[in-house]
Amino acid sequence: MSVALAGRRHYGLTFAVLAIAGISYALLQSLVAPALPVIQRDLGTTTTAVTWVFTSFLLSASIATPIAGRLGDMFGKERTLLLVLFVLAGGTLVSALAHTVTLLIVGRVIQGTGGAIFPLAFGIIRDEFPPARVASGIGFISALLGVGGGAGIVLAGPIIQHLSYHWLFWLPLIPTAIAALATYLFVPESPLKPGGRVNWLGAALLSSWLVALLLGASQGPAWGWASPRVIGLFVVAAVLLFVWIRVESRSPEPLVDMAMMRLRGVWTTNVAAALLGFGMYGSFILIPQFVETPARGGYGFHASVTQAGLFLVPSTAGMLAVSPFAGRIAHGVGSRVALMAGALITMLCFVLLAAAHTQRWEIYLASLLLGAGIGLAFAAMANLIVEAVPPAQTGVATGMNTIMRTIGGAIGGQVAASIIAATVVAGGLPTERGFTIAFSISAGALFVSFLAAMAVPRKQAVPLRVPEPARSGG
Repeated sequence: MSVALAGRRHYGLTFAVLAIAGISYALLQSLVAPALPVIQRDLGTTTTAVTWVFTSFLLSASIATPIAGRLGDMFGKERTLLLVLFVLAGGTLVSALAHTVTLLIVGRVIQGTGGAIFPLAFGIIRDEFPPARVASGIGFISALLGVGGGAGIVLAGPIIQHLSYHWLFWLPLIPTAIAALATYLFVPESPLKPGGRVNWLGAALLSSWLVALLLGASQGPAWGWASPRVIGLFVVAAVLLFVWIRVESRSPEPLVDMAMMRLRGVWTTNVAAALLGFGMYGSFILIPQFVETPARGGYGFHASVTQAGLFLVPSTAGMLAVSPFAGRIAHGVGSRVALMAGALITMLCFVLLAAAHTQRWEIYLASLLLGAGIGLAFAAMANLIVEAVPPAQTGVATGMNTIMRTIGGAIGGQVAASIIAATVVAGGLPTERGFTIAFSISAGALFVSFLAAMAVPRKQAVPLRVPEPARSGG
């Protein structure tokens, strides 16, 4: 047996490397959000400028994720993952050293490239793992995006309180560097590398409509949702989306195969992903702000930033606890059931928050339901996409699914912020009714996500054993 093939047996080590890479990126995604007021004060900048510290990361990740996923499909996932980790580490170092908001934004743009870690990881798992381990492996890695998001919200307070905002980047830089070295040493190169050319026109159009859409969504609360600039960005996004679809449909080597995107198993899962992202990112805005409200508002618990993070600890624990079971459910009744269950459980979280939020235990219970639901749903979505597309399209297909979560999350977070801001009364506090409305809207979005999950095609349970695909080079 060749050394290369023998090395492929160590899929447990490969999984550990991918998990470290995934959690590093997920932490960088959310650690900054609770710290924006502190960063604004320390850098002496404006609210508008410091918002770009978060928005620039979101835009960069949205552009890089499907493109790098496609490059991995074409030229090798391990090679592309190593490059992405080096770029992520470089951007994190720039951010850690930044003493101006401009340099910090530049670092965050570079960091956003790390969004490609997840679709590349899904492809590596599909290529390298025994068939019986693929569903659970993909499920756990997928759930890390939510786990890291919740953990980042929890950890941001203590880091800011005891260190400085620079440590929001120094600490994740360590596992990022470890993951890059371990990828080089231990992750085998892809056995499937069909090659091809990158459709740069398609990439440019994809980037353009994503930037216009996410910029409009992120600036809606500041500029006004009915302002000419926001409406203009949404119109531009719609036009560029139409042009992008036309160009990709006619290209002999599209960046994103439109026939693949029209598969029922793909588009229904992507709709569910957008609505689940809407709810998850909305909760990261709503729950901390609700519990931080002082008693004079007639609700809330007057929590500090650190204490507010503790209300999301059950969410992080719930994601970690349930994500491995999504793979087992796939073996039994299919990932569609896990997605439906995840959407319903997440919906129950927001129903509870809308109806009962006067006791701390109610918030903790809702947070636990949020984590359990998101953990199940995120794990199931990745598996559904992998089941629906051929191996050569794994990276770009799962990359687009990740982007749908990001789009839904960007809109959900900003809609939540807008609703709360619109109900601020004399004294500077939003009304309790504003939170109830926002929680109810999120519950409605999750109900539609459940309907989209029901529309996912029924499929036979994933078999525990299937023949190994033939591998070259052995």
